[in-house]
Amino acid sequence: MSVVALKEYKGEVRDSVDHFHGNQLVYVNWEKHLSYCAPLAFPLPPAMPFGALTSDVVGPIYGLHPDWAKIDWSKVSWMLDGKPFTPDPKKSLAENGIGHKSVVRFTTPGLSGPGGSCA
Repeated sequence: MSVVALKEYKGEVRDSVDHFHGNQLVYVNWEKHLSYCAPLAFPLPPAMPFGALTSDVVGPIYGLHPDWAKIDWSKVSWMLDGKPFTPDPKKSLAENGIGHKSVVRFTTPGLSGPGGSCA
């Protein structure tokens, strides 16, 4: 459900990019794996290679799930801010179009939790 403000917001925006000390807030969600009930939020440098996002940032967290080791990365489908995209793992987050408060979602075909439970 979207929200429409009846009056202009007046006040300091606390999650603007200037509050993240050179980093940007990036949300990541592994679709059909609701053990993680919402996208995870990370303050990341825009110059970080996309490959490091999957291996060094979300890998240690999502890697606790039994499906993680079964991922065929060549078949993963990606969404960036609601639109399909194909990330280049060697290019930076910024070069891949990932900005402050972007949402990166990925789907792993054939993997949807234990017994297809989406958990």
